[in-house]
Amino acid sequence: MALFETLFVVLGVALLGALAVVVKTRLFPAAENEEPREDVAEYIAMMVSVLYAIVLGLCLVSVWETRSSASDNVQAEASALHQTYLLADALPADRREPLRAAARTYADHVVDVEWPMMAARRPLDPSGWRLLELLRQAGEVDDTASVSQQIAAQEVLAQLGNMDDARRNREAAAQERLSPVLWTGLILGGFLTLAFMFIFGISRSTTHMVMVMGLAGFIAFTVLLIHQLDAPYGEVLGTSPDAFTRYFA
Repeated sequence: MALFETLFVVLGVALLGALAVVVKTRLFPAAENEEPREDVAEYIAMMVSVLYAIVLGLCLVSVWETRSSASDNVQAEASALHQTYLLADALPADRREPLRAAARTYADHVVDVEWPMMAARRPLDPSGWRLLELLRQAGEVDDTASVSQQIAAQEVLAQLGNMDDARRNREAAAQERLSPVLWTGLILGGFLTLAFMFIFGISRSTTHMVMVMGLAGFIAFTVLLIHQLDAPYGEVLGTSPDAFTRYFA
């Protein structure tokens, strides 16, 4: 969702809140001798607001940790792939270019094929793992290699092991979603919080309208923010493949 679309949604929700205030004022005007609300009801409204703030905090922390973990996994995978590419210089001459070519092919596959699939939350096919196996095969040396070349080949295997772990974590993060229980609390709590703004209406309709518009718009913005962060590889706030493109531009 682009910036203007987000602003449009937030403004639309705020205007709906203002419209609800106008309808409530016209259909249910406050009587001059209306009794003040009970203290117990005000306490309940305050508790709903506090609990909703806790739910918002839990949702934001959850999606932010998932997004941060996804970013760390991408950096670790791209860094290990880059180290593997550089270690090709220490291998026998006939193994250098095959390893470099396999590393470039893997990076292109991640950026061009896997990233759009992860952004759409589609499961990845096994082709990426097959390319990783080709990397392992390209980094193998025979017994005729020198001691330094065999050591470099072992380091290549170690870096590929790091890539294996980071790739598994990246695939897992692409499928993670915010708990439906938290989504239910997020939406239901927002409606309850706004509803109490009408139960304890303010005598001045203009002030009441501004307060409802501000609260409705801010709740809509927060829900959209959580929705965007819930896609760790999304186009707006998700992790980008810049780590791979930077190393293999």
